[in-house]
Amino acid sequence: MHQKYQPVMPSDKQSGYTLTEMLVVILIISLIAAVLTPSLLGQLSRAKAKTALLQLDSTATSLNLFKDDIGRYPTQDEGLKVLVTAQLPNWLGPYLKSDKALNDPWGHPLVYKVENDNKVEIISLGADGKEGGTGVNQDLSVEVQ
Repeated sequence: MHQKYQPVMPSDKQSGYTLTEMLVVILIISLIAAVLTPSLLGQLSRAKAKTALLQLDSTATSLNLFKDDIGRYPTQDEGLKVLVTAQLPNWLGPYLKSDKALNDPWGHPLVYKVENDNKVEIISLGADGKEGGTGVNQDLSVEVQ
């Protein structure tokens, strides 16, 4: 004998979450996010500053490779762009992968300064892209030797 399938009918008391319970959960999640967000943003800013220092060191190494091949550092007029594309005798580059390497982690171009032919400096102007500043806006620099 076959039994006929009988669907289970919900009882008078319906299961589920009330609007109040949902609002409490959303409030708790919002409070947790409000507490964690500032610390996470601070970590991100510090990470970008460390990345900028590593990028400056890498660019300094590229400048030294350029000098070994060409016999001099790039002039102020040539700038850092010469590390990516150049038409110079003995040029064995590119010394950097792309033009993107010429910008700091905040998207601002690296500053290249040449004083005499001996003192060469590469600078990242920090998060604000302006000279000076403190914290994440602080200028970072590497002297190439």
